Amino acid sequence: MNWKAFGAMLARDAHVARRNAIQLFFQTFLQPLLFVFIFGRVMVGSGYMQPQYKGLLLPGIMAISMTFTGIWAVAMPLIAEFQWTREIEDRLLAPISMNWIAIEKVIAGLLQALVAGLVVLPLGWLILRPIEISVQDPLIFAVIILLVGGFSACGGLALGCSMNQQHIGLMFSMVITPMIFFGCTYYPWSALQKFPVLKWAVLVNPLVYASEGMRASLVPQATQHLPVWAVVGALVFFDVLLLVVGLRQFANKSIS
Repeated sequence: MNWKAFGAMLARDAHVARRNAIQLFFQTFLQPLLFVFIFGRVMVGSGYMQPQYKGLLLPGIMAISMTFTGIWAVAMPLIAEFQWTREIEDRLLAPISMNWIAIEKVIAGLLQALVAGLVVLPLGWLILRPIEISVQDPLIFAVIILLVGGFSACGGLALGCSMNQQHIGLMFSMVITPMIFFGCTYYPWSALQKFPVLKWAVLVNPLVYASEGMRASLVPQATQHLPVWAVVGALVFFDVLLLVVGLRQFANKSIS
């Protein structure tokens, strides 16, 4: 393993992310923060929703931001490098194995997802204050945000190596949008008690565990949520599954 080459590729991706910071900010944060303002500030302030809803909304918005950022940061550059710029050919000539080139993409996406989540949290708090959120167990919070960032980046790897450029719109309309709306982001999983089929069907969606994990670590007293052990176990499973699928797709795409 050539760590110097690995670090050089990671540094280049970090430089590109810094150069596109403003564009990335609007792509990542504008829609979630508008949801926070309308549903958490306007609807609650007008009396249409209970004040407690703010505490349920912010963790879900944080999960959305991390998921969208991680997927976008990995999938879009991969689609461009494989089909437009052909930059991936230069990376494949680096003195490291093919799998480590893909893992570098995942780490870069993971870091961007972590930044997105840690930026949305204080911004959302400023919009929604007063709001009761607290990190009661920093270790659990750290584990969950790392696993959420990992799932988003690994998902971006799998999608980016499976989609063609003409299917980018389809990826967002058929994959990302349903995942968000059925990911318990705007409501807790316990709110689906009256919809038993849907309640169990949504558990195939990894965003459910991301949202519930954020609520468990930030507002555990606000509502019933999935057990932390179930959240961590499911996120580990999806991280490994998506990474394996992504590495396989990356290898197939690179060879072809």
